[in-house]
Formats: sequence, C-alpha cells, structure tokens
Amino acid sequence: MCSIIGYRGKLDAAPLIVESLKRMEYRGYDSVGVATSNEGKILMRKGVGRVVEVNKLFNLGKLPGQIGIGHTRWATHGGVVNSNAHPHTACTNDIAVVHNGIIENYMELKEEITNLGHTFKSQTDSEVIAHLLEIYYLDSKDVKEAIIKTCKRLQGAYAFVAIFEDGVIGGARYDEPLIIGILDEGYFISSDVLGFLEHTDRAIFLDNQDIAIIDGGELQLFDFNGLPVKRPITQVAWELGAADKGKYAHYTLKEIHEQTSTIIQAGTQNIDRMQNFCDIILNAKSVYITGSGTSYNSALIAKQIFAKFAKIRVETILSSEFQYVHDLIDNNSVLIAISQSGESSDVLQSVKTAKQKGAKILSVVNIQTSSLARISDSSLGVNCGPEIGVAATKSFTGQVSLIYHIADNLCNNCIGFVHKNKELISAIEFVLDNEYKIAEIANNMKDVRDIYLLGRSVHYPLALEGALKLKELAYVHAEGIAAGELKHGPLALVDLNTVVIVINPSDATFNDTISNAHEIKSRGAKVIGISDSENHLYDQFIKIPKVSELLYPLVEVIPLQILAYFLALKKNADPDYPRNLAKSVTVK
Repeated sequence: MCSIIGYRGKLDAAPLIVESLKRMEYRGYDSVGVATSNEGKILMRKGVGRVVEVNKLFNLGKLPGQIGIGHTRWATHGGVVNSNAHPHTACTNDIAVVHNGIIENYMELKEEITNLGHTFKSQTDSEVIAHLLEIYYLDSKDVKEAIIKTCKRLQGAYAFVAIFEDGVIGGARYDEPLIIGILDEGYFISSDVLGFLEHTDRAIFLDNQDIAIIDGGELQLFDFNGLPVKRPITQVAWELGAADKGKYAHYTLKEIHEQTSTIIQAGTQNIDRMQNFCDIILNAKSVYITGSGTSYNSALIAKQIFAKFAKIRVETILSSEFQYVHDLIDNNSVLIAISQSGESSDVLQSVKTAKQKGAKILSVVNIQTSSLARISDSSLGVNCGPEIGVAATKSFTGQVSLIYHIADNLCNNCIGFVHKNKELISAIEFVLDNEYKIAEIANNMKDVRDIYLLGRSVHYPLALEGALKLKELAYVHAEGIAAGELKHGPLALVDLNTVVIVINPSDATFNDTISNAHEIKSRGAKVIGISDSENHLYDQFIKIPKVSELLYPLVEVIPLQILAYFLALKKNADPDYPRNLAKSVTVK
C-alpha cells in the first residue's frame, strides 16, 4: 500500500531515495518523506503531496548522509497532513521509521506508551513502532534486541524499516513484502524491486517474520526469535526500461498500448509448470477461484471459460468475503488465487485460510517473486512486466489470456488459442488505431454523472471491468449490469440523462442484448454500442473487428480502458494515480 525504501552504501542516500520513491509512487502518493543519518544525527524532511512536489518544496534530495530511508504514503490512520507523513520519530529523535501495513493493536500500545511519558506527534498507527524501538533500544543499545522485542508486541500485517542514531538500518516483515537489493558496495531495503532495480537486479526476498540488519557493509538476517536465517539471492528478470513512460503522456496509456505484446507474452509458459498446474486442477474434487477488483472480474471469466471448454465447475469467491464462506473447502479442494501484485492482503488471507484446511493453492500472478507466488503449490506468471498505472489494464488482459491458455491445456487444446494470436493482435491494433474516435466520445461524456454498462454471458464481467475502470480513472458513477437483469430493477434508473454502454458483439448474446437496447432507447437514454456490427439504436458506436467468438472479451475491453483514460483527462484527473487508491492493497 505504501512504499518504503532504505539505503546504506557509498553514495549520497537522499537523491537515490527520492528517485526510488518516484518509481514506487503507484503504491501510495498522499505524502512523502525522507530521513538520513549523518554524523550521528537523524535529519528528516516530509510533507503532503506527490514526490516531485514535496521534493521541490523541501529539497528532500539535498539531505546529507550515505544512510537513509524514505516513504510514500497511502493514508489509513489519520488524515493527509504533514504530521502523519512518514518517517516517524519518537521522543529522542534518535530513531526514524517508515512503515507499510496496519498495526491492529496500536491504540492499546499507544495508551501504554503514553502512560510511560511518551508524546505522540501524529495520528498514525505507525508511530507506535518508533516509540517501541526507542524504548527497547535505550534499554539495551542493541538494535537486534530492540527490533525483536518490538515485533513481538505488534499485531497486524506490517513491514518497517528504521535507521538508528549510529547509522544502523533494521527492517522486519510480517505479511507485508520487504526485499533486499544487493549492491557491490551497499544495500537497499525496499517494499518493491522497482525501488532499486536501476542499480541492481540481485535481490533477497525476505520470508515472513524475517528481520534484516545492515550494519556497516554487513547484512544479517534473523527470525523473530533471533535465530540466524539464510535466504537465497534471486536475479530479478524485469527490465527497468519497462517502467518508463517513453513517448506516452501517462503510464496508463502506454500500458494500454502494450497489450498487443503482453497478451501474447502471457501464453509463454514453462511446459512442465503449466502441466503441473493443470494436473492439480484435474485431480481436484472442487475448484474455487478468488481475487479482488479487476482480478475478481478475471475470475468470473475463468469460471465461464473453464465450464464451457474444460467442463470443470468452478466457484468464484471475492477475496474480501472468503473468510465468511470457506466452509466447503477441504483437502480435496483447489483454490486458484488471481492477483496482479501477489501482495493483496485479502487474497493472501484467503490463501492462508484455504491452506489451513488442506487445500492446494494455485496462483495466477504478475510478479513471480511475490508472497502469493512463493506460498503457492504451483504458480503461473502473467508476464506483462511492471504495471505502474494504478488501474489494471495490461495485467487484466494478461490474466484473461493466461486463463484461455490454462483452459486450452485442460481440454487438450480444444480451443486452439495459440493459433489465434495473429487474429487477436490485428483486432487490438485496429482498436488502438482508432482511439481518437473513442476520445471524441469521451469528450461528449465529460458532464455525464451516471453510466451503466450492459453485457450478457462472458460480456457481463467485461461490463463490470469497464465500470470499474470508469470509476477508478474518471471518478464517475458507473455500474456493470447483467443485461438480462435490466427489467428486474436497474431499468428504473434509466432516464433522459442516462448513458448506457452496450457490449454487444456478434455472438449468441447479440439479439437479446439488442432487445435491451430497445428498452433503454424507448426511455430516452443515450446508447453507446461496442460491437462489430453497427445498429440504428446506437447514438454513438465504437467499432471492434469481427473475430472468433472466444476472442471478444480480450478485444472489447480495450475500448473501455481507452474511454476511461480519455474521460479522466477531460475531467482533469490523473489517470496514473487515481485519488484514494493504490496499486497494491496490502491492508484490509
């Protein structure tokens, strides 16, 4: 949710940290701060706003010292004000802390610490970490002991990094990611590989309940009981260039255009790993799929694709609801978890619950070094590279493409999906080449307050996904509706001021959906059709090419993404960083 970064090495820390925070800002961008250790003193600057803004105002990158930490915040506890920005210090200002996650027992701890005479300067849960570290460090002058004792007091999911007065950096993780970047002369410690990938591709992914201490040129790893642990060094495969906007105005637009290649990349899988993944599904008595947000919409598509082609019955469960409906899961079950980041709190909690009941865990995830991938019995990567735009675009189509490949394997290539690549890419290129027409439609919609999207069968999850993109990027009320349910309530909302987007390619759903368009039109609403076949009912028409029926979901979502992007611009919203949202939802 928030981004955290620490550095100790031979270079000035602050400018490195500022650049790292810019690359990780998609994880949170309410406020930003940097602290460095220099000549035995901790120096700190922070404020509300984006990294560029706060750096310009407070010269974050000018702080002296070769040891430092930084943070961008997505607010959970306390408002978006300067005092709640990270880093946080305690009373002596000899320790500074940055934190990602939620400390569930912070109120109890805060009361206890206040009774000891400590004064709090913020409304965050994070500040209790700084005070606990200070209490235990002043008592022992031992960084390792202070961190262990602090971790044993904290309840919730968290990762934190702290710098101490003598320049030692310490970090710990519990259900939140924390990664060490290894340099020839120094280390990074970060919540995201993008924080240090410009400088090194060698990383250590800390396990749950790991503690890292960087003292001088030495890295020490311990568990929460203080016992030494060893973790492997991983070479991170991603290229940093993939995280650059290039010629595009926004990451979101770049990532929409990258789908001509990323959809194909999703099908590039290790044959043995794919076979193992599918064998686990075929040997299961019950199959469940979970996800949140866009990934849940992918799960709804998977449910239909698996049933239609592989003849496998699947139940989908929202990750946030999983804890209430998992009673039927047992050791004959398989849970497929779909996630872009592999760090989503709700998804990970669902997986842990299912594992406790003996279920096998499969995952479809974009980041193969993520927590989700590492705790799965088998995992397949979406392979779409870094997705910086907060609203999922290429990761969604990558998930759907991979779902088709899995289904094809399950049914002995009855789909022949790999042979349709050329047809698919040609169709997507057609849509992208005509994005200016979609931009014109967005301009006509800039004052619309309510948008409804209709779809039937596999197009219904696409209606949900399109509505989600419009909400996320353009801050407009949008609702995806199963077209057959229109007369069962939603039609009451339709009037002269309503815009309805009808997802209606030429397949088995076409005629029934046209009937719904008639009903909408007769109530005076404006109808926008997304189809390969124009119709007089459409006030505006977004043309997609006619393709093989099973390819429509991957084609028709592209104009919905483009529409949301340009509508965001018309409403002066930043499509890369939607308000109140973050890329990886690592808190409940």
